Amino acid sequence: MRYLQSIGEYFLMLKGVFGRMTKRNVLKELIFKEIDELIIGSLGIVAFLSFFIGGVVALQTALNLNNPLIPKSLIAFAARQSIILEFSPTFISIIMAGKVGSFITSSIGSMRVTEQIDALEVMGINSLNYLIFPKIIAMFTYPFLIAISMFLGVMGAYTAAVMGGFVPADVFLQGLQEEFDPFHLFYAFFKTFLFAFILATIPSYYGYYMEGGSLEVGKASTTSFVWTSVVIIVTNYVVTQLLLS
Repeated sequence: MRYLQSIGEYFLMLKGVFGRMTKRNVLKELIFKEIDELIIGSLGIVAFLSFFIGGVVALQTALNLNNPLIPKSLIAFAARQSIILEFSPTFISIIMAGKVGSFITSSIGSMRVTEQIDALEVMGINSLNYLIFPKIIAMFTYPFLIAISMFLGVMGAYTAAVMGGFVPADVFLQGLQEEFDPFHLFYAFFKTFLFAFILATIPSYYGYYMEGGSLEVGKASTTSFVWTSVVIIVTNYVVTQLLLS
């Protein structure tokens, strides 16, 4: 019953977010601020993880190719498929649920604790639109971050496989192009847009409807991370079943 109530509150929140709009010039400033904090601020950790995880995928594949009949180009093929289909869109989104999601929940939750949200309402501002709408719009630039993650993941795989002496450069590049299906990119970016919406709204929900004092801000951030990750994983399964099966 409690979970059904939470789902109802979540959809009511979304309705309020797209209700009475804040002034355009104010929203524009807020959106650029959110892009800087949520997307640009996450570029470093995403780049680091993508490069080295791409390298690990290539190494693991290379070290397990013991059969001489299996072409070495499979290293690049496996790395490409792993990075594009799952690692960059899904694994990075779960990392972002911890970084970005916790930041969103704690920032909105702190405003709730210090009664800043109540002050916005008293001034006649739609606090849902003012606080959450810019985050949703900012997170729609999230696919650009995932595109960078894909590129750096492949570069990490290339560096590990070629510089490590597991496969010649021309064979690796050949493997990258083997049986490439552009639909896989559509699939990856389609679910990335869904994950972006989830990353913006679920943490916002837990921050906005938080009750208690400063201690509860930390608890709300933890709960937000757990449920955002769960919804991302379930969404990933459903989208994969619908688009790839």
